[in-house]
Amino acid sequence: MRCSPWGEARRNPRPGRAPGGGARSAPTAERGSATAETAVALPALAVVLALAIAAVSAVSTHLACVDAARAGARALARGQSEAVVLQEASRAAPEEARVRARRTGGEARVVVSAPVRIMPGMPAPVRAVATAAAAVEPGAAP
Repeated sequence: MRCSPWGEARRNPRPGRAPGGGARSAPTAERGSATAETAVALPALAVVLALAIAAVSAVSTHLACVDAARAGARALARGQSEAVVLQEASRAAPEEARVRARRTGGEARVVVSAPVRIMPGMPAPVRAVATAAAAVEPGAAP
């Protein structure tokens, strides 16, 4: 309670402030709470960021495998030799990719698989696999 110049008692108009006008100090139980919250939040944020980067890497590797498989299947359907098909698919595939091609009956099928690298130097926990098939064009060499 403060007294007005006329001697009347009145309530403190601004809660959270000491009667003398200065700010109250934080209770000792709350001191350092911002540091503790940050110490918990930063590792969680780092994990979320790492998972997001891993997801982007996996999607990127899979899309490269899909593109390589499609390119190989088109070449095989046109009647290109298996060596040319493997070379064309390998050119579009990610590093360390395995390419398999086969033509059976009227269908050309190419399978491309590659390891998904989350960080350089770490073993790949997962492989991205893509398969593409195309009808063999009439008149294509067997």
